[in-house]
Amino acid sequence: MKLVLFDCDGTLVDSVCLIHAVMTRTFLHFGHAAPDVEHTKAIIGLSLDLAIATMQGKPDVDHEAGAMALYYKAVFTEVRAEQGFEEPLYDGIAEVIAAMVRRDDLLIGAVTGKSRRGLDGVLETHGLKPHFVVSRTADECPSKPNPAMVLECCRETGMDARDAVVIGDAIYDMQMGKAAGARAIGVSWGYSTTAALLLAGADAVVDHPADLLAHVMKGAVDA
Repeated sequence: MKLVLFDCDGTLVDSVCLIHAVMTRTFLHFGHAAPDVEHTKAIIGLSLDLAIATMQGKPDVDHEAGAMALYYKAVFTEVRAEQGFEEPLYDGIAEVIAAMVRRDDLLIGAVTGKSRRGLDGVLETHGLKPHFVVSRTADECPSKPNPAMVLECCRETGMDARDAVVIGDAIYDMQMGKAAGARAIGVSWGYSTTAALLLAGADAVVDHPADLLAHVMKGAVDA
């Protein structure tokens, strides 16, 4: 039995346009220059307050970063509605989830820097929520790369971290997975590069969702 833990943004869904639009609104509201999209991509995966502090070059979350995170959450739904943003599944994700669900030796979960409301919204929109038996978000755990999300999902499902596989597009996902003692599989269709994922500890990097199942079922993967 294996526990497969998916990141959300950049792994299951392409949400960078929405995240960047809300981040831009937030920075401008607080009198800061709008960040460029590459700057936004680099922090996707971190918890929101830490992401904002990192974008500002701050070593820790201060009062302003905390206030900006609250504002971001407050205007997120408004920005999405105003500009008609969607968070579409990447091509092939629905099919690989369906293939995993058909197996009785796999459990599926999510570990994400999104809020609980954000994750539930994505899973419900795409009809995936019944397939995810466990999940942890930024509302419940410390930010990635802290291993808490993975370890708590393992405890809830009775799984050993050595039998867990973290799948994500960010270096923080790879670092989190390895810190927990799990395997880590990077995906190249998100917001990081293959080289960066491997440097962060990825056991493998795949280029298409259809390749994920074979890697998940391997006992060990050579990067």
